[in-house]
Amino acid sequence: MSADPLKAAALLFVAVLLQVSVLSAYAPFGGTADIVLVTLLSVALLRGSVFGAAAGFGAGFLLDVANLGTLGFTSLLLTLAGFCIGRYGETTARDRFHAPLTSVGVVPVLYAIFALAMRIVLGSAAPPGDVLSGLPATVLLNLLLTLPAYAFVRRLFPPLEHSDRVREVRLLG
Repeated sequence: MSADPLKAAALLFVAVLLQVSVLSAYAPFGGTADIVLVTLLSVALLRGSVFGAAAGFGAGFLLDVANLGTLGFTSLLLTLAGFCIGRYGETTARDRFHAPLTSVGVVPVLYAIFALAMRIVLGSAAPPGDVLSGLPATVLLNLLLTLPAYAFVRRLFPPLEHSDRVREVRLLG
């Protein structure tokens, strides 16, 4: 049995603790760095969609419990993020240098939009100006965290051997 799930659980637990205790209080230019999202995206790129979705659900549940938020809100968002980026890694970008930067540049924007939509559906007060005003600073801070976080996660989760690797998608026709 592989130790990858245990390593991912421990890594994301530490990332959640760091996010809740340190990074949530630091908000330059109105944006906050999201080390949980950056770590999750790195793990999902290296291990695939199903692993990324499971890791996203666990990390989101921990964040919901730690922040005393609505249970399942962050879990759903991080599950979708982990699955989509894992699928992106499986199909096109697993070994590309730009994959983590592209993922971290796109996903926080989609995350904020989906979070806003979910808050509206749930009936919470969520003025779009407040939610989206700190988004550029958040994306910039996440991009600054991406390369060191991805390098660290890649050391913990080395690339899979060919027999263990998820098969690449082949187009028919």
